[in-house]
Amino acid sequence: EEKKKVLELGGLHILGTERHESRRIDNQLRGRSGRQGDPGSSRFYVSLEDDLMKRFGGERIQSIMSRVGLQEDDAIEGALVARAIENAQKKVEGHHFDIRKHLLEYDDVMNKQREVIYDLREKILRNESDEDTIRTMIGDVCEDIVMVHAGEKVPVRDWNLEAMFTDMHRQFGIELDASPFLERQEDATADMAQEIFELFQENALARYSERRARFGGERMDKLERIIHLQAIDFFWKEHLNNMDHLKEGIGLRSFAQKNPLHEYQREAFFLFQAMNSSIHGSILQNLFLMELPSEEEIEEIEAREKEAQRRREEAAREIHEEMTESQDGESAEKNDGLNRKQRRRQKTSKKYELSPEDYAPNNPDSGSSSKSKRNSDKRKRKNKKQARRKNR
Repeated sequence: EEKKKVLELGGLHILGTERHESRRIDNQLRGRSGRQGDPGSSRFYVSLEDDLMKRFGGERIQSIMSRVGLQEDDAIEGALVARAIENAQKKVEGHHFDIRKHLLEYDDVMNKQREVIYDLREKILRNESDEDTIRTMIGDVCEDIVMVHAGEKVPVRDWNLEAMFTDMHRQFGIELDASPFLERQEDATADMAQEIFELFQENALARYSERRARFGGERMDKLERIIHLQAIDFFWKEHLNNMDHLKEGIGLRSFAQKNPLHEYQREAFFLFQAMNSSIHGSILQNLFLMELPSEEEIEEIEAREKEAQRRREEAAREIHEEMTESQDGESAEKNDGLNRKQRRRQKTSKKYELSPEDYAPNNPDSGSSSKSKRNSDKRKRKNKKQARRKNR
């Protein structure tokens, strides 16, 4: 019945007090008036002082109104107004689209880095990371050590060779003699950097092969996988924080007449390289400096652990037995207490036990004698009480 009344009146009428910046929202409001073929209508009112009209074309229409001589309350209808509103909405939608597109370009930089890290993690979890990966990593780290202290634009005599060999010892735990290179540093050429790199790489690879043969291939592979995953997780979290800080202030580069997006891409690339270098350095430092036990030492450790576990189990068993004994003693004491109570009850019940004579029929003579005795007892008690009161 209500639906028939609404249909007789012409259906639902949508009344809009302004136009939205998006045409999609206006079309959704219009669609409310004609659902499933029902009749309906819609009408929107726009003021030239609305934000949408102020930003796009409001002043031009106001000048036309003043020339024609229209008043403030007069309604303006026609293709000119409708076209102006539609153009304004298109400009706003285009502006919002550009903003989303710009943000997506920033997100693409982070997404590519995320894909690289996730692919690397997945390979490690699938045991696809092998011995060659660590050997390549050793070469990269040795090259970084040399390049930090022997720049291309720095003269050979200014190279800090002592710091270079110190970093090699701190990274791989290998002590090498730097005196031969220090003696000929003044007259040496840039090729000396390649000689130092080959020396570092050769000794590091030899040390890695020695440790792998000593500790076993399977144990070394498992250890490498665990250390690699831990290093990736730790430095990736730190990299995400650095990228957030970079994104917050990258817009200020526009004041220097630079494209913030290009600057963001360049800085993100350098940060990603630094993260990879930190991951490789942490992995190799843990692999080379960590002392792993041999097979015999592992057997001794396992035997000691088993003995310690056996002692712990015996101690726990003794404690359990003591606790159960104490609980049994407490329960026995409780039972003894109950028995004493039962004994008291038995004694009191014996005092007031009735004999067979009590259940026998009463003799009238015995009844009168018992009554006289009771009366005499009452009198005696009263006399005693009165004597006590007089003494007080």
